[in-house]
Amino acid sequence: MPAISRPEQAPSASPATLPIRKHKFPTPKLRVHLDDISHEGSSVFLSNIKGNEDLETQVQNVLNLLYTPDSVRPGTRSVTFVLRQYPGLAYTTGTDLDDDHKEIHINLAYLTRVKEPRHEILGVICHELVHCFQWNAEGTCNGGLIEGIADWVRLNAGLSATHWKQEAEGEWDGGYQHTGYFLEFLEQRFGKGTVRKINDGLREGKYDEKKLFSGCCGGKEVEELWKEYGHELKNKAERAAEAGEKPTATEVGKTIPTDTPPKHEDAQ
Repeated sequence: MPAISRPEQAPSASPATLPIRKHKFPTPKLRVHLDDISHEGSSVFLSNIKGNEDLETQVQNVLNLLYTPDSVRPGTRSVTFVLRQYPGLAYTTGTDLDDDHKEIHINLAYLTRVKEPRHEILGVICHELVHCFQWNAEGTCNGGLIEGIADWVRLNAGLSATHWKQEAEGEWDGGYQHTGYFLEFLEQRFGKGTVRKINDGLREGKYDEKKLFSGCCGGKEVEELWKEYGHELKNKAERAAEAGEKPTATEVGKTIPTDTPPKHEDAQ
């Protein structure tokens, strides 16, 4: 079995990875279910994650980034982390009896393959917790925006993955960090709280893309903003090339989606 890094052996947290706790929100009941305690992935999880501290910290990070104390929030009452072996990486779902009780499923086999287990596991946990607390326009929201908000939170919690790529190819709603970095551009362009406003705009009614983005981003449509983002990245790359700088970690790599629930017959 490979050596397992432990929390006390991890590098000290930089300011970007410290808890984002301006307000202490009520924490729902948190549970951990290990399907196979003898699996190497269980050892990796237990050796790198302090359940009584890390899970609550990520809940507070998510809530502080998406809400203010006066915000209306989803009524999530519990989150159960289910660690088991299945095809995939991680996904979030509501329970059959009550959608206010969430389950985050994480593949044990995946945990044995990550190079920086503590950082990566916390990043996955942070991303999935967003799905437990974000609004989704009554289930009609663009899936790419849903996943982009989750990775925007992960980015601002200081837990971005080394393989993440910042680029403006394709459509704005490609999801995950592709959309997450675009949302960060909007946050900087229109001021702190912009993504929070976008999330709040998904609280009631069906998804209305034009109304949502124009209301949060100075009356502009999202396609126009996406073009501005592309120009910004191009200018940034040109300035870096002139200065002889190498691409940053966010400018190389590939997208690896996490939220891929297994088909029913695979969910064993």
